[in-house]
Amino acid sequence: MTLPFGFFLLVGQLGPLLSQTGWVARGVLLMLFCFSLFSWAVILQKSASFSRMRSETAQFLSAFRSSRQSAAPKTVAARVSGSPVAKVYAAGMREVESQLGVANPPGKLKSFNAVAATMQVASADEVRAMEKWMSWLATTGSVTPFIGLFGTVWGVMDAFSGLGDAGAASLRIVAPGIAEALVTTAAGLATAVPAVIAYNHFLHLIKDMAGQMDTFATEFIALLEKNNG
Repeated sequence: MTLPFGFFLLVGQLGPLLSQTGWVARGVLLMLFCFSLFSWAVILQKSASFSRMRSETAQFLSAFRSSRQSAAPKTVAARVSGSPVAKVYAAGMREVESQLGVANPPGKLKSFNAVAATMQVASADEVRAMEKWMSWLATTGSVTPFIGLFGTVWGVMDAFSGLGDAGAASLRIVAPGIAEALVTTAAGLATAVPAVIAYNHFLHLIKDMAGQMDTFATEFIALLEKNNG
């Protein structure tokens, strides 16, 4: 019961402030709302995407390492097409099959370096795909506090301008205007903090997945050299 009561109390306190804000503050709050809405959409989409990637990658690596044969996990790779590691494997296998199709003598790879280069290109493509919309989170985290601060500065100037027109220096007169102005700073911080946290979290996941792809490529090439030595 405490949490809903606290929530409604907060809304009850903010409601009068929001209703009294000027057009500049409302424009700032609308802008921050759009930033927040889109950022949360990116956060939720990427959270689901990375969860699926990690699950499917673990499934693929388990199948690959249990078989110890380069071509054995092809069925699993097709089934876990959302895994970046599986896509890197598929790119490497295409190069292997291309070389084996024209190899002389048959069954021997012509260039392990070509397989490694193909897998590196595929890995770089996967990293770029995972980084999509990361710049939006970074922009939201860095820009929205200043947008909120702009709304606050404007509101404070407006409040002191009204104080000058009133011709009296009273805290009772200026306090409501300043309180209204500070709402935009709070909104800016509320928009920026989740975006920054999500950006750092996803950046860690991308680096971890990139490391897994590099490790797998090395492991795959070593297995090819062992089987085609």
